[in-house]
Amino acid sequence: MLIDTYGRVATDLRVSLTDRCNLRCSYCMPEEGLQWLSKTTLLTDDEIVRLVRIAVTRLGITEVRFTGGEPLLRPGLVGIVERCAVLEPRPKLSLTTNGIGLKRTATALKAAGLDRVNVSLDTLRPDVFKTLTRRDRHHDVVEGLEAAREAGLTPVKVNTVLMPGLNADEAPELLAWAVEHAYELRFIEQMPLDAQHGWKRDGMITAGDILQSLRTRFELTPEGEQARGSAPAERWLVDGGPHRVGVIASVTRPFCSACDRTRLTADGQVRTCLFAREETDLRGALRSGAPDEEIARIWKLAMWGKKAGSGLDDPEFLQPQRSMSAIGG
Repeated sequence: MLIDTYGRVATDLRVSLTDRCNLRCSYCMPEEGLQWLSKTTLLTDDEIVRLVRIAVTRLGITEVRFTGGEPLLRPGLVGIVERCAVLEPRPKLSLTTNGIGLKRTATALKAAGLDRVNVSLDTLRPDVFKTLTRRDRHHDVVEGLEAAREAGLTPVKVNTVLMPGLNADEAPELLAWAVEHAYELRFIEQMPLDAQHGWKRDGMITAGDILQSLRTRFELTPEGEQARGSAPAERWLVDGGPHRVGVIASVTRPFCSACDRTRLTADGQVRTCLFAREETDLRGALRSGAPDEEIARIWKLAMWGKKAGSGLDDPEFLQPQRSMSAIGG
């Protein structure tokens, strides 16, 4: 069991498969990209599967989410999913992706054992998409979403970040579109994940702003804390249901007290929080021949030291630190 000193138990593992991405979203990385990790630094497919197996069979993990960078850029992705899907007890398997490449891989991923996907899409307007991502790939994401739904990777969740002066007015339009296509839309407050450290709390689109905008067109009924559990998104029924919309208010309504996540970076480091400044090395233990029980012990010790909160209120937080691209969302 991965328990911390505050009594929280981690059952949800986020695994970053690569730090690379084929978009350059303005709230994530600079236009020129980043200095990517070397191939030898990245965990191999076998190492990823071994760590997931240890997490599932020894540490109580029941859900595994593959992230990036962009996980569809990982050549061995389908094989990794297939090998994790046969673990006992069988974990729930999901993927967070920008959707580019999903059209050609959705069917194979479903056959391999992937249960569902989260796809990032911030706008319905191709020109705004190009401005936000610095790539003209809007149609690829829309087609990827359709392919995921048709392959049965459901519920298909759409993650949206609203940015002042770009797509801040699109919330009602996005929700209407999601309802029409049977996607579950989740708005995420912009977080300080940009490698260029340009994030500012002042002027960000907050959860309150989003809900106010949505209520100009829809009736929203809160599901409540019992239905939410440890999920990061607060959810509302749209016009009485059955469709739902979620808001992840990481900045203005932090949910750290109910956090059930542990994170594995693309280069084999344990992170106890998306915003943690400390990491614990598992890659070194793997490559030095450590047995499973030793790796599990190191992982448990790392999680025991998890802090109470994310630290977003600490003025030191925004000081330069390692790029978030290999840590995963």
